[in-house]
Amino acid sequence: MVRKRVRRVRRVRKRTVVAPVTALVALLAVLSGPGAVAAPPPAPGAPGAPASQQELVPGVHPGPYQPWPLDTPDQVLAPQVYTPSAAENAVEPPSPTEGSDALIEYVPLSEAVAREAGVTACSRRTGPYQRQVERWLRRHVDGKQSAADCRAVRAFQSEQGIRPDSGFAGPVTWGRMRLLAAAKKPNAAGRCPVRTGRVACVDLRRQLLWVQKGKRVVFGPVPVRSGKAGYRTRTGWFKVYWKHKNHWSTLYNTPMPYSQFFSGGQAFHAIYGSVYSPPGSRGCVNMRLADARTLWSRLSTGDRVYVWGRKPGT
Repeated sequence: MVRKRVRRVRRVRKRTVVAPVTALVALLAVLSGPGAVAAPPPAPGAPGAPASQQELVPGVHPGPYQPWPLDTPDQVLAPQVYTPSAAENAVEPPSPTEGSDALIEYVPLSEAVAREAGVTACSRRTGPYQRQVERWLRRHVDGKQSAADCRAVRAFQSEQGIRPDSGFAGPVTWGRMRLLAAAKKPNAAGRCPVRTGRVACVDLRRQLLWVQKGKRVVFGPVPVRSGKAGYRTRTGWFKVYWKHKNHWSTLYNTPMPYSQFFSGGQAFHAIYGSVYSPPGSRGCVNMRLADARTLWSRLSTGDRVYVWGRKPGT
């Protein structure tokens, strides 16, 4: 008698579990069938709500189409090293198309759409770098966008040629502020060790690069784009072991102009796009083409590279 009851209870439990699952499968079949209506997209962030890096897009059209992705790969293993011929080295990488590396701020999608429709109102959204921008502008730091904050940010963006000058505290605005703050003394904190020879200094936290010889800065600082989460640029001491002016990635068939390799597949090289575009590279230190070209002439094989810190968000 007891065994029969146990069996009966088990059957009831089985029916209880199977019934909802069967109903869910049937519901999914209906929703995915012909004539099904897709769920509406989530509403854009409410005014004043913080905007995350993931939802940001270029605030204005980013320029002509580029046939290559910006995320050049970290090949992990060292490339096949050889000595380029004089004829190969005589070929200069193509220049970027006009406007491809312009200072275009990344803003919430809803604001980019409104901008295209002709709305030029001051941004009411709190940017991912709100506190840093407020501090740099010497405003009250509360991490919340206000009308006065927006006017101050907008004035800075207009002065620096950042588009759109909507007052949104995004990665380009904060990156420009970091560069200006470090312009005269990038190594004021002494984080990059001083040596008698040349040292290429890469500050991942500030996303800046410069070259110093002794205490004298001989190049930079310039903005860079290092590895994103999961592809972090390696830290420590390295040496430039190979220079390849017209290198192409063998993984993604992507150009890496003025490549100077210093750690496996990680190299300094130019990209045909913005060095401020989130979330980052796949390990290499990306540079604007003009900066990469100048760095090419400043460093030689065997020169030291020192990388430290951690890129925000990684």
